[in-house]
Amino acid sequence: MPYDNLLYDIEDKVATITLNRPEKVNALSWALRQELYDALKTAERDQGVGCIIIKGAGRAFSAGYDLTPADPSPNRPVEGYVSPDLDKLTGQYARDLVKGWWVIWELNKPVIAQVHGWCLAGASELASMCDILFVADDAMLGYPPVRALSTPDTMYFPWKMHMSWAKYMMFTGKPVPGKQAVEIGWATKSFPADELDEQTKEEAKAIASISVDMLASSKKAVNRAYEIMGIRTAMEVGVDWQVLSTYRNSAGEFGRISQDEGLRAALKWRDGPFSDYSARPRDGDDS
Repeated sequence: MPYDNLLYDIEDKVATITLNRPEKVNALSWALRQELYDALKTAERDQGVGCIIIKGAGRAFSAGYDLTPADPSPNRPVEGYVSPDLDKLTGQYARDLVKGWWVIWELNKPVIAQVHGWCLAGASELASMCDILFVADDAMLGYPPVRALSTPDTMYFPWKMHMSWAKYMMFTGKPVPGKQAVEIGWATKSFPADELDEQTKEEAKAIASISVDMLASSKKAVNRAYEIMGIRTAMEVGVDWQVLSTYRNSAGEFGRISQDEGLRAALKWRDGPFSDYSARPRDGDDS
């Protein structure tokens, strides 16, 4: 099917899915996510595809979920969704997100996330649920919402890095560069930014040379081991905590500041103590 928010290409038995909303820093809208799931399943059905790459167009992999203030929200379907009150109680929105990322998990073919530039919040959930994560040395990965909004929708941290780093990332929301993401176990390999595309293609091409049934057997064997250790239950409980965290006494402070003083003031309040994200030194670049 033709896509409005993605590019889809096949070369050397590798399907490349490119998030293609560069004007929105590839924000993960509802429409984009539905197209992504469709593209992944299309690649799985294609006997000429052995491996899949997900990357982003423009200056970054993705800034995260599309939180553009609008009615209807670009982050949710126009119809067929529960009421806001019921959503807040049950966490259907967060559960839908996690359910979507399980598509990658259950796919029979390996999926590689190729990350450059920023990879934040929901985008880090997408990248972390891929089987392999290749990053540019200077890419920046982080989860700033844990400072003021809620815990992650997809609780991947304990499964991607050791305990002290998982807690540090959850407590601070600080971004880490690609090289460091590899050191802490979050990412698989890092490459110079100008080599990331070619290196990822070469790695994917080599993987795709292996028979699809062998790759599927290996992926399922590893996945089932993690399921025995409880990854699915942990992710479901993570959604419960995401919902509960929105009921904190201080949960509305970010929104209150944003409404009264503007988004820039709210971001400064959130990021100022850490001198990063919106509060980082600009070096003359105010983009």
